Amino acid sequence: MEEWFRLSEDEVLKQLHADRNGLNSEEILRRRQIHGPNLLKKAKRKSAFQVFLDQFKDLLVIILIIAAVISMVSGDVESTGVIFAVLLLNAILGTVQHQKAEKSLDSLMSLSAPVAWVRRDGKNKEVLSEEIVPGDILLLEAGDLVAADGRILENYSLLVNESSLTGESVNVEKHTGRLRMEKVPLAEQSNMVFSGSQVAAGRAMAVVTGTGMNTEIGRIASLMNDTGEKKTPLQVSLDQFGSRLAAAILFICAIVFGLNIYRKMPILDSLMFAVALAVAAIPEALSSIVTIVQAMGTQKMAGENAIIKDLKAVESLGCVSVICSDKTGTLTQNRMTVQQVFVNNRLYLPEMLKPEIPVHKYLLYDAVLNNDSSHVNGALTGEPTETALLQMAERAGVDDEAVRSCHPRLGEVPFDSRRKLMSTLHYLEGKNILFTKGAVDILLPRITHIWSSEGIRPIKDGDKQMLMEQNMMFSAQGLRVLTFVCREIDNQEKLSENSEIGYTFLGMVSMMDPPRPESRNAVTNARRAGISPVMITGDHKITAAAIAERIGILEEDDLAVSGPELDDMSEDELGHRLESISVYARVSPEHKIRIVRAWQKKGHIVAMTGDGVNDAPALKQADIGVAMGQMGTEVSKEASSMILTDDNFATIIKAVANGRNVYRNIRNAIKFLLSGNMAGILCVLYTSLMALPMPFAPVHLLFINLLTDSLPAIAIGMEQAEADLLSQKPRNPKEGILTKRFILVILFQGALIAVCTMASYSTGLITGSEAAASTMAFSTLTLARLFHGFNCRSSHSILKIGFMSNLWSIMAFEAGAVLLAAVLFIPALHDLFFVADLTGRQFISIFIFAILPTLVIQAIKTIRESLH
Repeated sequence: MEEWFRLSEDEVLKQLHADRNGLNSEEILRRRQIHGPNLLKKAKRKSAFQVFLDQFKDLLVIILIIAAVISMVSGDVESTGVIFAVLLLNAILGTVQHQKAEKSLDSLMSLSAPVAWVRRDGKNKEVLSEEIVPGDILLLEAGDLVAADGRILENYSLLVNESSLTGESVNVEKHTGRLRMEKVPLAEQSNMVFSGSQVAAGRAMAVVTGTGMNTEIGRIASLMNDTGEKKTPLQVSLDQFGSRLAAAILFICAIVFGLNIYRKMPILDSLMFAVALAVAAIPEALSSIVTIVQAMGTQKMAGENAIIKDLKAVESLGCVSVICSDKTGTLTQNRMTVQQVFVNNRLYLPEMLKPEIPVHKYLLYDAVLNNDSSHVNGALTGEPTETALLQMAERAGVDDEAVRSCHPRLGEVPFDSRRKLMSTLHYLEGKNILFTKGAVDILLPRITHIWSSEGIRPIKDGDKQMLMEQNMMFSAQGLRVLTFVCREIDNQEKLSENSEIGYTFLGMVSMMDPPRPESRNAVTNARRAGISPVMITGDHKITAAAIAERIGILEEDDLAVSGPELDDMSEDELGHRLESISVYARVSPEHKIRIVRAWQKKGHIVAMTGDGVNDAPALKQADIGVAMGQMGTEVSKEASSMILTDDNFATIIKAVANGRNVYRNIRNAIKFLLSGNMAGILCVLYTSLMALPMPFAPVHLLFINLLTDSLPAIAIGMEQAEADLLSQKPRNPKEGILTKRFILVILFQGALIAVCTMASYSTGLITGSEAAASTMAFSTLTLARLFHGFNCRSSHSILKIGFMSNLWSIMAFEAGAVLLAAVLFIPALHDLFFVADLTGRQFISIFIFAILPTLVIQAIKTIRESLH
């Protein structure tokens, strides 16, 4: 974009071929054809139907569709219905989640002003903001929403709230003079106004320099359009897992189908058995289980002030290794607070000031009377700096309303950005006293006396040196400093700017937006959890560094970098220095995206917090975008995947712990599903290879899958977090679910259950008929998988985590056992499920073989824990 802030007013008008009387009608039409309407463009989006169809491209889903079609052709209506119901539910959930993720740009549109006042053909008129063109003369007053970017031509004490663009809540003073520096952050472009910001006070005339996508807010919209949707680590892992599992299942089904044909089984029966095996092998409920576990995680987080908008974000939180946090309101309290007061060459806390001491009294009265903030319905309203001064007076025991009632304002010289002073006149102790506040460098040349412990005396050079040094000490700590002075006004003197001389120095007040009490502990917990905290703010570098040092983000060897300094770094240099930079100040939206991408390039999972429009592109780029619920704009909330209802950094750390627990529970549920399915596959393979009768009817495999893949897996997903979650490092996002160790555990546990099932089957063949053996195999596998749910609750033994610590797992086991008992003991169900009557000894055998794998697995865990 053009650097309009570097040009004078006349140079800008000349370059835009405009003048102060405005454009004529013909020129406006011509420019509208060239530049188009003053609107933000939307990126192309997929229709809901296209997104819905995309949900059926997964290889596992395709196998299930083929299985459903074969079942339908063979007349197996029940199996067909179950499979299609699962597929449809998953597709609907996926479509809804995708549609939710694409709303962020719609909220950006709401920041555009519907109408604006302009000067055209020498006359002032109201027009639709979309009709504004570059070169239009924009007229601004208090309360207006700025409709386009512009260079200020005339300024009358203009104050603009640019928090939606910069993230900083303090109103910005504007002026008309050119800025000669080459690189000026947006927050310091004091001769410009920007679309989407709001006029807080004063008025101005500006020439429009940019409209639509050529504005700062348009640049943000463009960045958001360029930020594509990213897959979470779990999605990547599940995709890899699904492809490998699908290939393995197709291979196994082909072998079983071939063996059955070789054994002269009818082709349709062989095909149906292969289909049943595929359905049994594929954990159809996996995506539903993942969704349910994530949904339960969101409910828990909502109770801890973190609202999850996108379910996929729950799991991503578990491997966050970097948190890029805004300063104002997240790490700090978002309210200016007086820290120390310098009076009589001493430092005081506000509550240490004593109104009975004359110099203390005059300083406090200056803070209260020379102040435009007020109490409304019991709350302070006004400029943050001025409300902080009223709170200081209250802490010192001064009733501000009583003081104002006794000493009403007789006159004033209002604040303006040129003088950087504010003065008000009051009658006090028989004299007209002019109270003034402002910056020390502006006031120091106007001070002739100082109020010291000996009383009022002429100021000396040493006094001035002391005041400058104290101001520098405050500034070095990142504190904002105001100087307070007063003078007596003669009755005949007319109050004006010329009255602001001959002052007596009262004191200096330092203030800041202090850190939240819990921020330091939260930063410590983040580091303990292997997470790097990084501060990214639009505030000044000194202020940001001071806050970061207080809360532990900026450590001894860490660096603080400003936006212009970041611009001077190449990508290689930033990558090399990235891990030593803990604070970024005076940054733009492009800087934020660059920082997030730099961390992501190094393989990190990044959470980014923000509350303003300027944060939205980075929130969308980050793996986890975290918006502020109290102070955040709608744009930032729509661009994010998580909203903090308390705007608190500490809440993010709690959410990370929950995210880690959700991933652990999902992984345990997958272990449960796969080891159980593996047991069924091994049983079928064994009997096929050994030319034994098939141990299961197709309906057995469907029943086992539906029963054990639902309630027990969900119960595992409801397991409580373990105490050591935040003492572990984040998991490697590149590490898939199917690690070698994970596969070995699944194979061992699946083989153990399969061996016991086949032992039960063999017992049935020896002691009874094929029907009895099949019933025993079916019952043993079902019951063994129900018991196995307790094994998969944790990597620790059931003795360590407590049998009763998850009542849902007990209820899931009981429900499964009751349904199995119904199939075995209700005669009307025997033919439907191909089960036979069993003897008491056979039932005892089933129980022993079913519980044996759990006893072995728990024994191994207990021995391992005792060794460690």
